[in-house]
Amino acid sequence: MPINSNNLLLAIPDSLRSELIESYTGIEKNFRERRWEPSELNGGKLCEVVYTILKGYMDGRYPNNASKPRNMVDACRALEQYPSSYPRSLRIQIPRMLTALYEIRNNRGVGHVGGDVNPNKMDATCVLQMSKWVLSELIRVFHNVETTEASNFIDTLSEREVSLIWQVNGVSRVLDVSLSMLQKTLLLLYQSPSGISESNLFNSVEHSNSSTYRREVLKKAHKAKLLEYDPLSRIVTISPIGSQKVENEILK
Repeated sequence: MPINSNNLLLAIPDSLRSELIESYTGIEKNFRERRWEPSELNGGKLCEVVYTILKGYMDGRYPNNASKPRNMVDACRALEQYPSSYPRSLRIQIPRMLTALYEIRNNRGVGHVGGDVNPNKMDATCVLQMSKWVLSELIRVFHNVETTEASNFIDTLSEREVSLIWQVNGVSRVLDVSLSMLQKTLLLLYQSPSGISESNLFNSVEHSNSSTYRREVLKKAHKAKLLEYDPLSRIVTISPIGSQKVENEILK
């Protein structure tokens, strides 16, 4: 069964699933907004939620809400003692990743004063990527899918909030009228990484001619690898290069 928001990790109580998704999307949102300290703090919350899920799974009973173990390192090491019949990822690999992630939150100047360094982009990037890996692994194991499918779902988990976009009467409008058609297109796609139909994009950017928009904007941007344009489904998806262009040139 394809993974979607309705069947995501259904074996886990709703409250725990909500905490898991909220902590991850908080990391992602704060990172996009270059708020390094809150992004890293959310990494600590994600560790606590994931630890609760792992222990609940192997104990055969989940608590309703996540809780912080007295000592995260010792608690994660204890998970390695569960029988080898449980997936190695849940017993060893994810717990060891949580230990590293929690170390950044506690001892790199994030959770309290006195750390070695102040919150910064490098540490926040590490937190984001480790958190994505942990969540992808949970999905891979619980849904029995390949790593690529799990990772792709994480990329489409939540739409990005962009203050330059206004939702009105079911249509998205880019408020900065100085942006080019390409920039408006990339900004809209950046907000919705799962993709947007060509017709919706055309309506949102208010181009005067659909054929010209397809030829001069979508196809040229596709060739430049800023986006992926599928001429059959007419779905347009932003690429990593396109996302970087939005972050560096439009949102900066």
